[in-house]
Amino acid sequence: MTFRRILYPLAALAIGATLLSSCGIRRHKYDDPITKNTQQPDKVLFDRAINDIEHSRFEIARLTLQTLINTYDASEYLAKAKLAIADSWFREGGTHGLAQAEAEYKDFILFYPAMEEAAEAQERVCDIHYKQMEKAERDPLHAIRAEDECRQLVLQFPNSKFAPEVQQKLRNIQEVLAAHEYAAAVFYHHKGSYPAAANRFTGLVDQYPLFSQADESLWMLADSYSHMGDRFEDKAADAYSRIVKDYPLSNHAEASKDRLEALKRPVPQPDPVAYARMKYEMENRTSVKLPSRVFGILKKNPDMSLAAKSGTPTMTGPRPTIPASVPQPSGGISGSDVSLTTVGDSKELDNRPDARQNPPAPTGTAAGTATPAAAAATTTPASATATPGAAEVTAKPADATAPQQPFATNHPLKPKKKKAAKKKADDQTAAPQAQPSSAPAAQPQTPQPTQTPQK
Repeated sequence: MTFRRILYPLAALAIGATLLSSCGIRRHKYDDPITKNTQQPDKVLFDRAINDIEHSRFEIARLTLQTLINTYDASEYLAKAKLAIADSWFREGGTHGLAQAEAEYKDFILFYPAMEEAAEAQERVCDIHYKQMEKAERDPLHAIRAEDECRQLVLQFPNSKFAPEVQQKLRNIQEVLAAHEYAAAVFYHHKGSYPAAANRFTGLVDQYPLFSQADESLWMLADSYSHMGDRFEDKAADAYSRIVKDYPLSNHAEASKDRLEALKRPVPQPDPVAYARMKYEMENRTSVKLPSRVFGILKKNPDMSLAAKSGTPTMTGPRPTIPASVPQPSGGISGSDVSLTTVGDSKELDNRPDARQNPPAPTGTAAGTATPAAAAATTTPASATATPGAAEVTAKPADATAPQQPFATNHPLKPKKKKAAKKKADDQTAAPQAQPSSAPAAQPQTPQPTQTPQK
């Protein structure tokens, strides 16, 4: 009985605290408030909105901030108000909230690029996609977007206080993207598609040299080239040389030296900078405990414990590569390159025939109003002074001698009329066309009566 008297009040207090926190009474302190103690109306509105954001009343805070922006367009808190609207969406979370927050942060950077808070806004945009990244074997959309946004912050705000943190995020992101590409390359290698595997491994080691399994990728790259024939022996030797030079502490370093000696190739010396970097990575690598490994299968976010802690991340986007097995065109010119030249002499357009010199006859032109070009095209050398019916020949359109389609109508014909129309078309096709006369133009010719087909 005494135990129940103690337990029930504690349970009631716990339930009450949960309800109060869910109703927005619990306060989450705003990161960057303005601390001026003034009683100006815009300052009062801004303080009220910040208080609502801290107590998770996001919709009310956004209405208050929008009122401040619309009413006091010359206020000194205008930029802070726009940033606070974006922060309210960011704190609200969710797919819709994060998308709205990204749009608001982008607008803030566009309107106020010289302010110190612009770097903070870009860092939040990077963080939006960074927190939504999935594992390497899943869709890399958010990882690609996060890489672009973090790279944009480092390039646009290199002296910002967020730059070192974002560089580490960029290394983590590139670890996930490299693992995604590594899985695809290993699949092609195990399948036996060695040209595809070599192409994937080449792009991987060139784009992400800080990848935790870059040495393993180079080893499998050399193995892929070894299976492709003797003409790829030089590329396999280059992969072994990169292992010895750039990854001297790798497990494949000694085996790579032996392969180079067997191929009678020079063995390069290890790079001191690469040696120091690999030693630092081994000493400062994050250890993953057993419970995290067991329950990591159920997590949505990727494991970035093997990501590099030093070195400059790649600041350029990936470029598509061509497999080494694809033959290159002669002269080293890619088939996709297109060159344009300007014609200096306009005589080329005058001497060469052009389709624009003989435009088609406009539709709906009467037989007696044919264009000069069509009349000139159908007039024969002897038709100018030949027979009286020559005028009829020249007055016809250019396509008058072509057989007409007997059924070019929207109304159906009766079988009897259809048979007559077909016979008429056959007679027109079999009729001899006007041939240029070789006789002198002065000799008169007897006009021939026109024959009409019998129906």
